[in-house]
Amino acid sequence: MDLELKKELPSYDEQQDFYTKLRAKITNYVDSKSNKMGKFTPYLLFAPDFFHLLIKSMLDDRIDSKSKTLIGSGILYFITPIDILPEGLVGPGGFIDDIIVAAFIVNMLLNKFSPEIVEEHWAGEDKLLNTLKKVSETGDTVLGKLPARSLLGRFIKTSKKA
Repeated sequence: MDLELKKELPSYDEQQDFYTKLRAKITNYVDSKSNKMGKFTPYLLFAPDFFHLLIKSMLDDRIDSKSKTLIGSGILYFITPIDILPEGLVGPGGFIDDIIVAAFIVNMLLNKFSPEIVEEHWAGEDKLLNTLKKVSETGDTVLGKLPARSLLGRFIKTSKKA
């Protein structure tokens, strides 16, 4: 199966602009919640970094098409307005589920490819492996609070068994 984009990807400057705007939006949200910061609020800043990593990985010729299908699924989960915690309803806090899905995909990539290939696309301030560890440690807590029949819960539980 040959995957082909019907529309040209945004320019590098447009991609950087989106990344900068998303990071600023989430930073403002986190700053506004500083007095009543929830347990997961610090993790929200990982959202633009994971999104950036997925986009850049999708464009990397060293990554095979089967892996790119998984990466594309993660990108779609980020941009689709319908998910477990929709950003349109809960604001930037809705990125928690997107972060968990992205972390799962990045873990799969790290198991298949050299860490240097994946880390090359990481724009976060903390090391990628440290970030994944933090997300993994809190991911089970988040999943425990979601309804048992949720799509995300099933997705993560199924993938852990594999």
